[in-house]
Amino acid sequence: MWNSEPTQRQQQQNGNSTSGSGQTTKQLGITSAISLAEPRAEDLQRTEELSKSLEPYNVFETQEELNHRMEILAKLNTLVKQWVKDISVSKNMPEAAAEKLGGKIYTFGSYRLGVHHKGADIDALCVAPRNIERSDYFQSFFEILKKQPEVTECRSVEEAFVPVIKMNFDGVEIDLLFARLSLKEIPDDFDLRDDNLLKNLDPRSVRSLNGCRVTDEILALVPNIENFRLALRAIKLWAKRHGIYSNSLGYFGGVTWAMLVARTCQLYPNAAAATLVHKFFLVFSRWKWPNPVLLKHLDNVNLRFQVWDPRVNASDRYHLMPIITPAYPQQNSTFNVSESTKKVILTEFNRGMSITDEIMLGRVGWDRLFEAPSFFYRYRHFIVLLVNSQTADDHLEWCGLVESKVRLLIGNLERIPHIVLAHVNPKCFELKKGAATANNSQNNSGNEDDLKQQSAQAAVTTAPYCSLWFIGLEFERSENLNIDLTESIQNFTEHVNMHGVNIKMLKEGMSIVARHVKRKQLSVYLDADFLKRERKSMENHNNFNNSMMAKRKRLSSELAQSQEQVPPTNPRGRDSGNKVQRLSESLTEENSNASSEMGGVTPTTPTAAQMSAPNFKAGAKNGSDNNCMDTTPEQAANGSGSNSSSNNNNNNSNSATTAEVACS
Repeated sequence: MWNSEPTQRQQQQNGNSTSGSGQTTKQLGITSAISLAEPRAEDLQRTEELSKSLEPYNVFETQEELNHRMEILAKLNTLVKQWVKDISVSKNMPEAAAEKLGGKIYTFGSYRLGVHHKGADIDALCVAPRNIERSDYFQSFFEILKKQPEVTECRSVEEAFVPVIKMNFDGVEIDLLFARLSLKEIPDDFDLRDDNLLKNLDPRSVRSLNGCRVTDEILALVPNIENFRLALRAIKLWAKRHGIYSNSLGYFGGVTWAMLVARTCQLYPNAAAATLVHKFFLVFSRWKWPNPVLLKHLDNVNLRFQVWDPRVNASDRYHLMPIITPAYPQQNSTFNVSESTKKVILTEFNRGMSITDEIMLGRVGWDRLFEAPSFFYRYRHFIVLLVNSQTADDHLEWCGLVESKVRLLIGNLERIPHIVLAHVNPKCFELKKGAATANNSQNNSGNEDDLKQQSAQAAVTTAPYCSLWFIGLEFERSENLNIDLTESIQNFTEHVNMHGVNIKMLKEGMSIVARHVKRKQLSVYLDADFLKRERKSMENHNNFNNSMMAKRKRLSSELAQSQEQVPPTNPRGRDSGNKVQRLSESLTEENSNASSEMGGVTPTTPTAAQMSAPNFKAGAKNGSDNNCMDTTPEQAANGSGSNSSSNNNNNNSNSATTAEVACS
């Protein structure tokens, strides 16, 4: 119903998909599996270690907390049924008929997938029969919710692209969408996955239904739900810790990470969770973008809703990392990805591959994967966005608008010559107004730049609420660069302010300021202790990289020696070769079990072919031909890209750039 357990239908579909001894494995996905191997004892041990390593990060809820969520959803479900009945009676429907109409609460997102963490919100959907209007939901039901003693911070966002009511229900944040179906009644066992439900629905209802339909499809398309959940918890935590979890800023959102993990599960249907995490990085560090990631073939459904199809929609051909939702109407969940965010994501994929190689060989623990890398010591130049407001409510709305527009600034910066990367940190910081004074009192050698920056900070700290976003800039290696950022920044701030005026959000005291700062000036905006931790993190990362590279060089040397001719009667030589072969297994595995969807070589930086739009066959009808997808099982990797080195993660971190940046 609204719990996080799979439905009986999903259990039946997934139950026979794993293979025991000699059983036929059901194919899930658009290609056959890469490996059907059962987990080994060491794989199960690594999985147990993975589960324990996640516990300190509060990714698991207690049974009491889970029961509390269930009680809240049950109360909401009761409110919906009673509201549908009362509204129907008020519209002159007989009470006996109104009693049968139903109405139901569905969940989707992380809660429905069973991977929500402690304190996470719940994404839910209110489904009503055809006699209930959308205006009834945002008026009468909204008033009912506000009168509930457990409900606080209740607000409606009816004008949003996906209209929603947001509230805090007995300590749990809930985003409640609404969909009006063209049905007379909504039974309790109603399944939203039927495409025919979308007939004659308005676009807003279709968008509201999409979350539930996609989530249910994902659960139906994985062979082992428990392994999928544990692997997804690990990947989501890793993505958040590494700053690549934000759909609005151009990274991947929750549903995208779920689809990537689900695809990994399809390719390795019998693998344990620890193996799935390792294979996740193996698959997607070598993925031949912009080939799309698909969990199933595109449905041949024509209900006149626009779907992702690069043969029909020219704009779809230029999506950089398309990951397609499995439910009709199929959409690309990563259309916000930019050239810069793509580079950041690929760098983290390769870094994750190198770390999980070490983990699976028993050299390091899982904690290494979840260590947050340093952002502020990776770059020398930054743009800081200061968002100011006068009240807490105004600040919440204003920050939400600015965050949704930051990717436009990234696009502006990417078009400036000599800027290689514009890396936005998804974390929103609060301005430490006393940071500059405290830091300068400890450091009496402050220079003129520090004094200027402190004076600039004083000009914006009059606002009681101020939040910050940081964008790290990487320039081409060249001497005496002179780059003017003024026009790009002014265009961005003017666009945000104009949009705020158009939607009647901009109020007195709201402002956005963008400044160029150097690394040594960050102490004006950030806490000194935080910057010390960032520096320590960078040092640890560099030490780990150096150690890992030394081990890899030694391994390469041993591997080269083992390939020399060894006398067949020397058992010691054979044992040594076998040992080296086991140690290098993760580096050469793709030679033997190559996937159709993985190229033999995927460089850590995109090639020219990857940067351009793919070639698609023209003239095919919507959903009738999948020749545009380069995913045939017969393709094989050549294995030349077996070493997924992450040395270049910080190639440009400490580059001796002498850029002079002019900015208002």
